[in-house]
Amino acid sequence: MKKITILIHCKDRSNIIATVTNFIANKNGNIVYLDQHVDNQQDIFFMRIESEFSKADFSTDVFKTCFKSDLADKLNMKWRIYDSDQKPKMALFISKYDHCLYDILGRYNSGELNLEISFIISNHIDLKPIANNFKIPFHHIPVTKSTKADAENKQLQLLEDNNIDFIVLARYMQIISPKLIDKYTNKIINIHHSFLPAFVGAKPYHSAYERGVKIIGATSHYVTEELDAGPIIEQDVSRVTHAYTIKDLIAKGRDLEKIVLANAIKLHSERKVMVYNNKTVVFS
Repeated sequence: MKKITILIHCKDRSNIIATVTNFIANKNGNIVYLDQHVDNQQDIFFMRIESEFSKADFSTDVFKTCFKSDLADKLNMKWRIYDSDQKPKMALFISKYDHCLYDILGRYNSGELNLEISFIISNHIDLKPIANNFKIPFHHIPVTKSTKADAENKQLQLLEDNNIDFIVLARYMQIISPKLIDKYTNKIINIHHSFLPAFVGAKPYHSAYERGVKIIGATSHYVTEELDAGPIIEQDVSRVTHAYTIKDLIAKGRDLEKIVLANAIKLHSERKVMVYNNKTVVFS
């Protein structure tokens, strides 16, 4: 049994669903999931389909070729087809914060994440023991103002050599340059506290405490050249009260960061996110 996932977006028109599902049926496919959305303001149609094919001679590459020539080109579709047998390869970028790293590796070790963590890159050596404990290759690439370009070239080489599909910044405290962003457009996932832009700087929870906030949160998004302004994948919030100390706010915020980042990774790796005009359509 072969299972594939199809993501489509194009200008909205009548009978798109019927056209695509009939095409799959004619290829002896069985649709096990279908969801669609129409952005009425942009007049854009989005759809995600999971299909199973039981014939032994089914070829994903042949299916892609036929889909492109018989359907996608004629309807001017933007599309992607993924084989469920191929787990996406992920690279983790970290610095010194360990809460997101422990959470991701714990979920990965338990089989919760359907992906392959190829390696970890860090600009510090501090968290190497964690990588060792989980038997994940660790690469220490220091970054300074004078070595940033060279460090990024080393990162890119590792990413290319390992055929990495996407990158997760698990509290990686460095600005990603346009060179890396262009290479992995909408494939670099970041996490930050949702105080931005109201509470920027090194100590956002301290600033929030001074303002007496009643809600804190976290946001996971794709990285763009504009800092913390990329398409949002996942968000969550939690209520707090005047009784919370700064330490309490930081602990609650880190819990949210772990959950939100893990959910974003799952959504991306399961091919449930589509990006259009700096927004996302996230299928269930």
